[in-house]
Amino acid sequence: MKGFRGKLHLPIIMVCSIALISLLFTERISIILSSNPFFKHKSCSRRAASVTRKNDRNATEGKIDDSIVDDRFVFDPEECNVENGKWVFNRSIKPFYSDRSCPYLDRQVSCVKNGRPDSDYRHWEWQPEDCTLPRFNPELMLQKLRNKRLMFVGDSLQRGQWQSLVCMVESIIPQDKQSMRRGRALSVFRAKEYNATIEFYWDPFLVESNSDLHIVGNPKERILKVDSVAKHAEHWTGVDILVFNSFVWWMSGYTIKSYWGSFPNGEEGYEELEAVVAYRIALKTWANWVDTNVNPNKTRVFFTTMSPTHMRSADWNNPEGMKCFNETKPYMKKGFWSTGADKRIMRVVVQVIKKMKVPVSVLNITQMSDYRVDAHTKVYTETGGKLLTDEQKADVLHNSDCIHWCLPGVPDTWNQIFLANL
Repeated sequence: MKGFRGKLHLPIIMVCSIALISLLFTERISIILSSNPFFKHKSCSRRAASVTRKNDRNATEGKIDDSIVDDRFVFDPEECNVENGKWVFNRSIKPFYSDRSCPYLDRQVSCVKNGRPDSDYRHWEWQPEDCTLPRFNPELMLQKLRNKRLMFVGDSLQRGQWQSLVCMVESIIPQDKQSMRRGRALSVFRAKEYNATIEFYWDPFLVESNSDLHIVGNPKERILKVDSVAKHAEHWTGVDILVFNSFVWWMSGYTIKSYWGSFPNGEEGYEELEAVVAYRIALKTWANWVDTNVNPNKTRVFFTTMSPTHMRSADWNNPEGMKCFNETKPYMKKGFWSTGADKRIMRVVVQVIKKMKVPVSVLNITQMSDYRVDAHTKVYTETGGKLLTDEQKADVLHNSDCIHWCLPGVPDTWNQIFLANL
């Protein structure tokens, strides 16, 4: 039987062409609407289903007050974009610990103990737009960690997240069933009944540097070996859950002294690289180690995005402010992005991680933390191992710490998101 050989009529051709153009246009619009400047998420199908069910119910039960309808779906890390949301004040939300009840907090972040007079910063709750974020459950966290090692790797901000998590779970563990061993590089909290450890490894650049153990105070004298993590990675091997972070130490200057390979003059062979360029090389070195050495069937890998700093009050429309010192509430402008959160670094993280073979779960805490101009340690902290004197506290412009966070505080929310992703 011969196939049909007739000519296609012009109306048929026009209909097919219009259909094809419509399809392409719809697909283009879909891509535009679903795009995200950093991390992308699947469409919120559960939310759509929830809205449909509520609309059906409204049609049969009458009009419902919009103020009491919450169409957010239950948290799903594949669907919920936690960076989009708002801080809601809720005095009924009590922290799981205080800087007086938890024995493991550094004095650097113990703001109440150091004299901070206000307390509202401890009662703000992050509410994502699309989903409901589960309340942190210390028992659930410990169950997740049973017979496992969890290690945070990074700088002092990552150490703050580690201390936050330890304090959030230690109160439900009998004193004789817990222990803490602090070291210069590696610190280990042990929950004996769960055969679990929550560890912190000091590694501010992820790659090796001359400021790893004995901190070089002058950023201009720091030298990085951007192609090597071997010395640090010895401590990462065999860990069940790894949480990495590296940002603020990279932002101490426009350029960073970096070297790689073998130079006959050792560290004298460095080159001055733009900070973002050096960061990209270093992060690729880290990614190569993860892809080569991590078995994703045995180890989960997380990366916490940068913790923003708030050194310039003009960023949040307070040109007369003294950095973050006199801020007592979050800055509420939607989409606020301060100069203390470098979008170039965010793009490097996205570009490197999306090319990795081993899955890396990203804890995107940057946008939500950027609103919290009120929650830093300010002058209620220590420097050089000593609390600020009254004279130093009076000089708020020069001595306010607008990098680190009071504990309890913002890092508790990071751990709430971390547990939800576990």
